[in-house]
Amino acid sequence: MTDRTTDSTSPGSTSPSPSQGPPPGYVSDVKPHTEKVVIEEYDPSWPEQFRAEEELIRTALGERALRVEHTGSTSVPGLPAKPVIDITLLVPDSADEDTYLPQLEAHGYTLRVREPDWYEHRCLATRTAQGAHRNVNLHVFSPQRGAPEIARMLLFRDWLRTHPEDRDLYAATKKRLAARDWSYVQEYADAKTEIVEQILTRAAGSPE
Repeated sequence: MTDRTTDSTSPGSTSPSPSQGPPPGYVSDVKPHTEKVVIEEYDPSWPEQFRAEEELIRTALGERALRVEHTGSTSVPGLPAKPVIDITLLVPDSADEDTYLPQLEAHGYTLRVREPDWYEHRCLATRTAQGAHRNVNLHVFSPQRGAPEIARMLLFRDWLRTHPEDRDLYAATKKRLAARDWSYVQEYADAKTEIVEQILTRAAGSPE
């Protein structure tokens, strides 16, 4: 599972240097930055923030919201994270943007990433700096196209929720990497790939 953010490149690709321009798949402009990645201690309000956003999404889409899951680091109790709520939304066909994008845009979401070659993934976002109530990354997939990545994300989340030793290992890795300077946030995410794959291997091989 590649940790995807709204500053993301496709899995396996090389993160661009500042001279290369924004990562592939971006709909809007992305500029290099020199700020540190901000990792905050776990906030007990994160699940409540997810539930509020889930209600908004289900209200906007009705039955087209097949599944809404709290994913990413803010979904794991006790795990430090960037203060952005990651949500995974399943719709009947993520490639058919007309069936869900206008409704989500009407509720303040902005399309940031379009990746036809990676499970037809879309990423929308809201930011408090632009007047939103919460900082959210909304990852949109459809069950048939996105099944492998959805399974990996949920396996990783559920394993960390029930295995504090791997949660703490992941937390220490995140904090160590966050202390470094990155041109794009995805470079930080890519640097976590090795430890993510190690944890996923343990989770996949567990009889639990």
